[in-house]
Amino acid sequence: MFSPSRRLAQQACRLTSGGLVRTSQPSCCALSQAALSKPYIARTIPSRQSSRAAPYVPTRAFASKAGEDLARTPLYDLHLEHGAKMVPFGGFSMPVQYSDLGVGESHKWTREKASLFDVSHMVQYHIHGPGATAFLETLTPSDLASLPIHQSTLSALLHPETGGICDDTIITRIADDKFYMVLNAGCRDKDYAFLQLNLDAWNSGNQPRVDLTQLEYQGLIALQGPLAAEILESVLVEPEQVKLKDLYFGSSKYVTLALPSGASARVLVSRGGYTGEDGFEISVEPEDAREVTAQLLQQAGPEKLRLAGLGARDSLRLEAGMCLYGHDLDDSTTPPEAGLGWIVAKSRREKGGFNGAEVVLPQLKPKSKGGKGVERRRVGLVVEGAPAREGAVVVGEGDEEVGKITSGCPSPTLGKNIAMGYVKDGLHKSGTELGVLVRGKRRKAVVTKMPFVPSRYWKGGASPA
Repeated sequence: MFSPSRRLAQQACRLTSGGLVRTSQPSCCALSQAALSKPYIARTIPSRQSSRAAPYVPTRAFASKAGEDLARTPLYDLHLEHGAKMVPFGGFSMPVQYSDLGVGESHKWTREKASLFDVSHMVQYHIHGPGATAFLETLTPSDLASLPIHQSTLSALLHPETGGICDDTIITRIADDKFYMVLNAGCRDKDYAFLQLNLDAWNSGNQPRVDLTQLEYQGLIALQGPLAAEILESVLVEPEQVKLKDLYFGSSKYVTLALPSGASARVLVSRGGYTGEDGFEISVEPEDAREVTAQLLQQAGPEKLRLAGLGARDSLRLEAGMCLYGHDLDDSTTPPEAGLGWIVAKSRREKGGFNGAEVVLPQLKPKSKGGKGVERRRVGLVVEGAPAREGAVVVGEGDEEVGKITSGCPSPTLGKNIAMGYVKDGLHKSGTELGVLVRGKRRKAVVTKMPFVPSRYWKGGASPA
């Protein structure tokens, strides 16, 4: 990921497991009534061998409803051993919480100490070849040509003609002609079809070759919280050479971790996450995922590090003002509508050349400054009384409908009900008083700047621990 800048400092829509394959994935705050998106049926590929452990073999979880076929991450058994409550999410059986802490307690633990999240259900890709940069710049509004090696940028795959968001993503350059990209689990089939269609068209023309490799069954572990750096450093084989204090938010590095067996594992560590806290996302071979997780838990001890599930992850990301695809973002929403106009790089504003540029670029200049602007805007809201959930209607002074809530839950940190949604342009300024209809009753809602809770990304200065 790249050196600290406004783009990543406002990383408001980190990757999520929610998706829009069929409809949308349920918010984790409402997972007790979770409704699934289309389950993913894993492709059969040869497992990668390891001298350290038997290769991970993906399996199916017991269906929770007739016809459901749920995949398991490499950490499935570990979750059960730690008392996880498993729920269907993004086509996988995933932990929503653990027996040692409730969702609210786990949320606060992450803010105060550190938590480990299994996000192996996310889809990891390598896009590589001499034409990789130019190819990705046709699909996204990012300036990837200027992205340094081992730096990342938040971006979005955009649909042609409409500029709607097919999916939000983090793209990391890991070599001159190679990128690492993480996409949403619920968008797995849709994204693969989108990428493959565009790749086939690219390679059939007179263009430099590009290849797409999906890292099937690859583990992805998120270590989040103020103690994250201290904990990760404790398992590094060569901490003096890695120098985590110089690995800033938005940066990545290949490092070697010591394992309980005495062996080691080479992993890709990216500084960032989906909680607003300092932290790391660790991409690890499937056969090493369990040992890496066990080593982190063992070295830190339960007084510093706990496992956390999707419930805490959702309330943390909402406090951090980050979007959940299928709720706060979808195929019909453009970056400027979503408050993500900043992901359109300056160089791309001048030359365009990406999907939907003819729609997105005119929207960047607001109506108040003589531009086309947008009709609706994503905003944060603090709601009085009962919490406003997804689908709740936002109303104006005369109770006329002016928007909809897309995410909402009580904030464990603030002790207030917070929400995210879309309102008519002109009603988006901080301090604007609106109403939200909750159970048929109007509740006062005030437009509030996001993030609701200040982010604590590591960008140098005071010790991240």
